[in-house]
Amino acid sequence: MKEVKCECGHINPIGTIICESCGRGIEREKDEKSDKLIDMRYDGSARRSQTYNKTFVDKIWNFFSSVKVGIWLIVITLIASALGTLLPQESLITKSVAPIDYYKDEYGIFGQIYYQLGLANLYDSWWYLILIASIGISLVICSLDRVIPLYRALKKQGVTRHESFMRRQRVYSVSNMQGNTENEFSEIKSKLKARRYSVREENGNILAEKGRFSRWGPYVNHVGLIIFLIGAMLRSVPGMYVDEQLAIREGETTVIPGTKGRYYLKNEKFILEVYKKENEKEVFEEAIQRVGDGSVVKNFQSNVVLYEREGKIVYGEEPKLRKIKEEQIRVNEPLKHDGYALYQMDFKRDELNKMKFRLVEKQTDKSFGEITLDLIDPAKKHDLGNGYKVEVIEYLPNFYRDDEGKPATRNRVPDNPAFVFKMITPDKPKGEVSFVAIQQTFEPDPNTKYKMKFSGIETKNITVLTVRKDLTLWLLGIGGAIFMIGVVQGMYWNHRRIWIKRTENQVLVAAHTNKNWYGVKNELTYVLEGTSINAPIDQKEDSK
Repeated sequence: MKEVKCECGHINPIGTIICESCGRGIEREKDEKSDKLIDMRYDGSARRSQTYNKTFVDKIWNFFSSVKVGIWLIVITLIASALGTLLPQESLITKSVAPIDYYKDEYGIFGQIYYQLGLANLYDSWWYLILIASIGISLVICSLDRVIPLYRALKKQGVTRHESFMRRQRVYSVSNMQGNTENEFSEIKSKLKARRYSVREENGNILAEKGRFSRWGPYVNHVGLIIFLIGAMLRSVPGMYVDEQLAIREGETTVIPGTKGRYYLKNEKFILEVYKKENEKEVFEEAIQRVGDGSVVKNFQSNVVLYEREGKIVYGEEPKLRKIKEEQIRVNEPLKHDGYALYQMDFKRDELNKMKFRLVEKQTDKSFGEITLDLIDPAKKHDLGNGYKVEVIEYLPNFYRDDEGKPATRNRVPDNPAFVFKMITPDKPKGEVSFVAIQQTFEPDPNTKYKMKFSGIETKNITVLTVRKDLTLWLLGIGGAIFMIGVVQGMYWNHRRIWIKRTENQVLVAAHTNKNWYGVKNELTYVLEGTSINAPIDQKEDSK
């Protein structure tokens, strides 16, 4: 059986509780004798989740249509999101170290477990995105499961309602007929219209309604949330969202991460300004003295040049760059171009850039020449002339000794560089080995005649920029705006309906609202004032 036909002739979908047209209970004999108030949620209309439960699709639909399931999904997502804030996310780490080492060194065993559980990259993880998608699916199915039958019931509601429907409304009154009531009904209709009610009349019966649009407030909320969630998920689509870190030295030109090799940036100069006691107003003098003169940063900026790559990318070939513009990047004053924004995030002063070494005779300290090594990409071979040569056998940018005492490097950042050299001289054509770090030389063989001696360093400032591109902001903004419209729509208005039914010797009055029962009762009392019709009572309040 697909449909249920009411005695009034209206055909209702299976699962309907009360007739969409006259309001008579579908279980007629039981409902007409009952004094229990009608459950007017969704106007007693049939919901798919309460009607079908046979196929696999039905079970999936019923699962996601549950409000409890939706709430639990939100709670689980909130808990997971909170866990992601306990420690910095992997994308926010500015140190050039392996993520597992960073979390272990900074936060101990807790940090290591945090990383291994995948919480360090939570918001891009597959299971977190599934949670977000599940909330979206729940919102869609919950909305469709309720808004469609509610819309159908409100659209098809009849003016003339059955007596059992009237009697079982929360706000209700019954009055005996006294003479001609036509004038009273005309006055009632005038008052209702003055109160902005839409009045329909049928066979002397009245249906007055206003504020129906407020019933769609929760579903407008759902639409806004769904759009917002779609925008959040689109951030995982390549090219839609970029949030990268770029550390670049003075004078260096490098590709901007997240631009697919299209844009390059050159750091012309890094400028750091601090507050000086003698240069500032007296009002700042005490604060500067407290933290130390020259310790408070006033401004740090990067003077940069933006380039665009021309032609196709050919790996191993120097890119051909076209200058786009020069810019000064300061805090909250980013460089913007083609949807990308480069923000001044951090800086590092005096990072090692080059190191100088001299080839000397150990006993006499006589020098046979000097080499300069770029710590980013040191040259392997150096000819000092007169048969003296130096080769870089191994380079350890961040030197330390591992658990076995062997030389190793923590990462590629030159914080503590060390080199293993092979020294070739006219009297030692097979070469000798020297291991040199900052201000120290290790001799693998104490009988060597020559050694490499550290003689100086060159430093450069590093600026750290955040590269951002977000093509989902407009979608997030639309979703948020629609959500707030739904909040206002459902919060500040309410849906009120008043039914007035005339029988042979009685007048029945009933009213229903989705909230503020006190208000609708007072409004109905005002409308009936001065007539022979009794003022309504709140049956729920009076039964307590």
